[in-house]
Amino acid sequence: MPRSTTPRPVGGPGGNEAAGLSLALVDGVPMFREGLSALVLRTKGLRWLGATDTPQGALQFAERYRPDVVLIDSGLDPRQHLSHTLSGANPDLAILILVRDGHRTTQYVATAIAAGVHGVLLRSAEPPQLLEAISATHRDRRYVDPALAATVAAPRARLAQVGETEQQPLSRREFQVLQLIADGLENQAIAKILYVSVETVRTHVKSILRKLSARDRTHAVAVAFKIGVLIAPPLRRSPDDGT
Repeated sequence: MPRSTTPRPVGGPGGNEAAGLSLALVDGVPMFREGLSALVLRTKGLRWLGATDTPQGALQFAERYRPDVVLIDSGLDPRQHLSHTLSGANPDLAILILVRDGHRTTQYVATAIAAGVHGVLLRSAEPPQLLEAISATHRDRRYVDPALAATVAAPRARLAQVGETEQQPLSRREFQVLQLIADGLENQAIAKILYVSVETVRTHVKSILRKLSARDRTHAVAVAFKIGVLIAPPLRRSPDDGT
């Protein structure tokens, strides 16, 4: 599947576009996106909407197409900011995090659940377990991979400490403004894109600086990348790049 920064619904032979549980994926690996697409398209009761490899694309997709379940690679949401923003914008959305080995920690899982995530599953799970997790996450609003059960069952004091150290999250609009600042846009251009006043953009920028404890716009972007609020897009290889 080609990269889709601003995703649109896609289907294919065997797809079940008219009915079923609608799914979207946020993942930076093309092969993984292709694999999940194929799995969903051949599974009765599931409907594939599309995929993106950026948090900004995920926000645009969720706002426009409102999937039932979104699956997110933990590598693209290391601080659960995307999950928190998506769950705040649409309480009906079920969020399933695909946990990489590097995020297989009490802190990551606990903060994911606190951010509004409904399911956590190892990214290396087999297809039958993935399908089970999708169903349970949507139906029960709660799914924990048995391999992560010990992590979730950590002492309460440890989990409480996680929440105490979290920064105040950005709102969905603040996150969009921050993304556009990172793209090099000034307030007037941002206002046109978001259909708001320049004064509203200034208000959002002030809030972003306060929440990130940043000195200015440039510092805010640097802090956002450092702490994982913003994720650098994956490098693209040219067709003749043999490395």
